[in-house]
Amino acid sequence: MQQAVPQAPPGEPINADTRARAGAAALIAADIKLAHSVFALPFAVLAVFLAARPGGDGWAGWPTLWGKLSLVVVCMVAARTWAMLVNRLADRDIDAQNQRTSRRVFASGALPVRTGVAALALSALVFAAGAGLFWPLFGNPWPLMLCAPVLAWIGLYSFTKRFTALCHVFLGGALAASPLAAAIAIDPDSLARTPSLWCISGFVLLWVAGFDIIYALQDEEFDRGRGLHSIPAALGWARAVWVSRAMHAGAFALLVLSWRLEPAFGLVFACAGALVAALLVAEHVVLARRGRAGIPMAFFTLNGVVSCLLGALGSFDVLMP
Repeated sequence: MQQAVPQAPPGEPINADTRARAGAAALIAADIKLAHSVFALPFAVLAVFLAARPGGDGWAGWPTLWGKLSLVVVCMVAARTWAMLVNRLADRDIDAQNQRTSRRVFASGALPVRTGVAALALSALVFAAGAGLFWPLFGNPWPLMLCAPVLAWIGLYSFTKRFTALCHVFLGGALAASPLAAAIAIDPDSLARTPSLWCISGFVLLWVAGFDIIYALQDEEFDRGRGLHSIPAALGWARAVWVSRAMHAGAFALLVLSWRLEPAFGLVFACAGALVAALLVAEHVVLARRGRAGIPMAFFTLNGVVSCLLGALGSFDVLMP
């Protein structure tokens, strides 16, 4: 599909450099699939409301909350962009050998590596700037202090398949950092007084690791043939699916525990948890019945619903009087 570029006002031709930058940005955005931010962002938003619930110890008023939430969203999008660009750049030679991934922009040569490095630097700068604003605006230096470790942690995943089949757990850990980081940005003390935040983070870790195993089923033979590590490459399709199921069962158990521990969670969150259980079962039923053809639905569609459902209904339950 042809990428849209900005149109110049009448009589003002678009500068060639501007057109090139817009085209590169559109290619990168499509390649890193910004829509996949849906996997982590809703949990960060839920963590914001848990850390600064109306009437709670961290409450500072709605204007302050919306300001903090806006910065959290900016940081989340920038951090994910950083992590995905690290992945695409680090794996470009591997991706070029894989028929499924060979058309990615850096693997195919559609964009030069220097463009990716520039975009990587920009995303890190945006993340650092957003994190840094918490200090002068809200008196919280922790987001800025943790900025570099967070970027290092979420970028590490891209290299783990070179040395461990637990790479899926590292990816889960990268996304599981999002609710904890959001809570620290709102109120660092919230992690001590809100144990449900840790349960939600644990849910994200096991849930993401479980569906990343499903995603990696597509490359089982490729990974094994090139000495790359993954659960499917190590255990085969059938046993890898059972590992994924076990992880999703553990994720649901942590979701139930978060409901039991969090006073703000009531019937709405309980219903959300029941729906999530049904969606996770449906994910594995689709995979069992359709095999490889069912991976797109099992990986993105159903899991996107899981995150949006928990984020939206959990936030509603916290904010509801």
